[in-house]
Parts: sequence; C-alpha cells; structure tokens
Amino acid sequence: MQTIFAFILVFGSLVFFHELGHFIFAKRAGIMVREFAIGFGPKIFGMRKGETLYTIRLLPLGGYVRMAGQDFDTVELKPGYRIGVVLNEDEEIIKLYMNQSVDDPNVLFLETEKADLDRELYIEGYDEEGELYRYKVSRTATVVEDGEELTIAPFDRQFESKSLGARTMAIFAGPLFNFILAFFLFIILALLKGVPTEEPIIADVEAGSPAEEAGIMAGDYITAVDGKEVKKWTQFFEKIYDNPNKELEVQLIRADETVTALVTPTMLEEQGQQFGRIGVYYSSPVEHGVMKSIVYGGEQLIYWFGKISDLLGQLVTGKLNMEALSGPVGIYKATGDIAERGFINLLSWGAVLSINLGIMNLLPLPALDGGRLLFFAIEAVRGRPVDKQKEGMVHFIGIVLLLVLMVVVTWNDIQRFFFNV
Repeated sequence: MQTIFAFILVFGSLVFFHELGHFIFAKRAGIMVREFAIGFGPKIFGMRKGETLYTIRLLPLGGYVRMAGQDFDTVELKPGYRIGVVLNEDEEIIKLYMNQSVDDPNVLFLETEKADLDRELYIEGYDEEGELYRYKVSRTATVVEDGEELTIAPFDRQFESKSLGARTMAIFAGPLFNFILAFFLFIILALLKGVPTEEPIIADVEAGSPAEEAGIMAGDYITAVDGKEVKKWTQFFEKIYDNPNKELEVQLIRADETVTALVTPTMLEEQGQQFGRIGVYYSSPVEHGVMKSIVYGGEQLIYWFGKISDLLGQLVTGKLNMEALSGPVGIYKATGDIAERGFINLLSWGAVLSINLGIMNLLPLPALDGGRLLFFAIEAVRGRPVDKQKEGMVHFIGIVLLLVLMVVVTWNDIQRFFFNV
C-alpha cells in the first residue's frame, strides 16, 4: 500500500502539473478547454465546472488537456439533417439535438438547409410546415448527440484560431511546468535539510573496496583527479562514475600534506548502464538560508537537466541499450524502494522524475509535445500550417509506435524486477 500511495502521489503530481501548464496557457489564449484529465481509460470521477470537465481516469499513466478544435470535435450540420432546437427568449438557439428522439414540447424540429456553427453561428432550416427560418446560435449553445452533450466552440475559441506564438506556449507550457515543479521541489528540499556545501571530503571508506586498497582514508580532502581540479563532490563522483575499470590518479590533502593515490573503479552494471564505484561515502556539512535554497534549486535543475539529456544522447547513439529504459513498472518499483528511505528521498526522486518527464515530452517525436512543437517550427518556416489530416496521421502513427515501445519496456521491467531475467 505504501508503494501504491507513493507512486500515485509522485506520478499523479507530475502529470497534474504538466497538464496544468497546458491548461493555464490555453485559457490565457482564450482557447476552450473541454476536458482536464488525469489518467487514461474509463472515467472513475468527473466534475464539470464552467465549460471544462475535470476527470480522473482509471489508468494512472498520464493525462491530457482536450482543447476545442484539436480533435476534430467541431459539429458539422449538412443539408437535410433533421434536428431539434431549443430557443431562449431572444430566439437564439441554446440547445441542439441530433441523432436522437426528443420528447419535449419546447423543442422545435427543423430540416437543415444551411448552417455555420464555427464563425457566423446560425442555422437555417424548414419547420414541419415547410416554412424556412433562420436562427442565431448562442456562443454557449450545447449540442446533444447520441446522449452526449458538447458545448459548441466558436472559431475564435478553437486552438487553430490562435496565433502561432499562443499555440506554441500552450503546448510548451506542459514541459515548462515540469521544470518549474522540479525547481521548487529542490528549493523545498534545501529548506528542509539545508544546502550541502559539497566539499570533496571522504566521510568513510568501505572495507575491501578499491579506495581502501589505494590507501584513501576517511577525512581526506580531494583536490584533483587525473590532473583536473576538483572543487565539488559531484565533480569527483562523476569522474569515478564515468570511468569504470580505468586507473585514476587522485590527489588528496591529508593532515596538511599532499598525497597521491592510484585507484581503479570497479565496474557495475544496472539496467544496461555501466558505471564505476570505489567504495567511499560522502557527508557534507549544510548551510541554511532562503537565497541559498533558491540558488541550490536552480543548480540542481541545471545539473539534472544536463545529466538526463546526456543519458538520452547515449541512448540515441547506442552507448546505452534498451535495457536502460524503464516504463511505468520500473518507475513504480523504484518509487516504492525510495519511499522506504523516507519523505526527503521521495521528494528528491519526484524532482528528478519531473525533469525527466519534461525532457521526454520535448523530444521531437509524433504524439509528444515536442512533435507538436516541431510542426509549429515547420509552420513558422513555411508561413502556413501543415495539412491537419497529414499531421493527424503522423501523430496517430507516433502513438502506435509509442504504445509498442511502452509494451516492450514494460515487459523488460517485469522480467527484470519480478523474474530477475
């Protein structure tokens, strides 16, 4: 139960803030947001407020913000359609019935002659006595079709009606909010536990480790590795991490004397990734302060953005194989393990995951935010948008390929964590 709760809390928060970014900037641009959803699949909770339906869905594997005009959700009335309409006191249509029987004396039935529910907002049609009428359609009119109710979206409320800049920000805001969330989580971490000074001081040495064999001792102050100056523990850590099975020259200060040690990191492998370890531990003193925490939040955001981007580059170039990828099962397992180490560690894990989610969504792949932004870039160069049918087909193919990748990654996770394959 602890693992389930931790996973829902962490992953749900990341998805919520991602979709919140889309939602806020869509609203700022005047775009009608039809649904704000956390999760996919069948709806388990729904609440309508204004023109937006807020839902929680069964599968907690993502979320979406459905904007008017994005999914070909506009209503089209062709000549000959038989419809039912409800008028207000100003004889504006406020409700429109399609493809269903209606037993309401207030409903006027028409056979459509002409209609425009996007720009001019009118319907012309013949009543049951053959008289032709033209009615204005309210900007907030609802359409009921096959039992489903939908608010019409005038063209100026649709996604495609907005400027390229407004559409770009509505899409980019999702990943942006993931980075903002990570920044504030790192600040909270710093306020709770202090900002580590990151002095490169050895706190302890593991018995029988490469470090002990090289003569490294607790209390040693690291000044350089292979001739490169070391000022922070992370610099030392990355040098060891990136050089498994390679002899490194480490310069230390011990009791005001300079000492040189030759150490060869042991190579370890996890999820298809190889890294070095020498068996030393780090315990840095901390400093407190609001400004120091803010600076720390920015530094950590930049550090992890670079680290995750570098690992992604290695995956693209083939330096890492598919086993290095983890899907929902891998994230679930890792979240449970980290939750057992306490709230602080879970908070840090959530910040790193948020950055990872933001970066992955910015990849220029169909169906991801980055894929949408790529089409906007093409539009900016061409001076006109790509045909929506063609773009939709590209995104559909992208969704299929991503689902296939998700299945493969999930299967690898299941084998790794439950069958030790």
